[in-house]
Amino acid sequence: MTGIIDYDAGNIRSVENALKRLGADYVLTSDIGELASCDRLLLPGVGEAGWAMAKLRERGLADFIRHTDLPLLGICLGMQLLCSWSEEGNTGCLGIFSNKIRHFRTFLPAGERLKVPQVGWNSIDSLKSDLFSGVAEGSYVYFVHSYFADLNENTVASTEYGIRFSSALGKDNFMGCQFHPEKSGDVGEKIIANFLKI
Repeated sequence: MTGIIDYDAGNIRSVENALKRLGADYVLTSDIGELASCDRLLLPGVGEAGWAMAKLRERGLADFIRHTDLPLLGICLGMQLLCSWSEEGNTGCLGIFSNKIRHFRTFLPAGERLKVPQVGWNSIDSLKSDLFSGVAEGSYVYFVHSYFADLNENTVASTEYGIRFSSALGKDNFMGCQFHPEKSGDVGEKIIANFLKI
């Protein structure tokens, strides 16, 4: 059973549809006991980092996530919340990954034009996780984001958009994708299928 963590900040419908296509059993809940009984967890997310962290803390989910030993995949904002800090609202996050979250414009060279948010398809490279088993280097996935995770030892995939950033992170039982696998066609479906086997 896959538990989708419900904290009112999710792209829930598309995640549910992806799991249904794969024939996966899932539950959408904020109940910690119910989540703890699952085999794996998904932390989707869209919206603002400070507001999302407040929701996780209100429901007691922040501490639960920090201490779970279940495989957990964060998607988009969900991945960013697993990091140490976000420039968005100067927000302290869950601290699973040591990466910091920055706005693209903070790091652009002077005068360089870049459409922010990045919306659309881009490639992922330097794939280093079982999450990407059977996924080719340079595969294209779908992004929608203005903030990114920097590169460090947790980086398990990277992408170029003005600068090179972490498009996926991994550490112990925790994984994260900045892109939306549930909106990324066959490649994204393969990534979700891989997660369901971990």
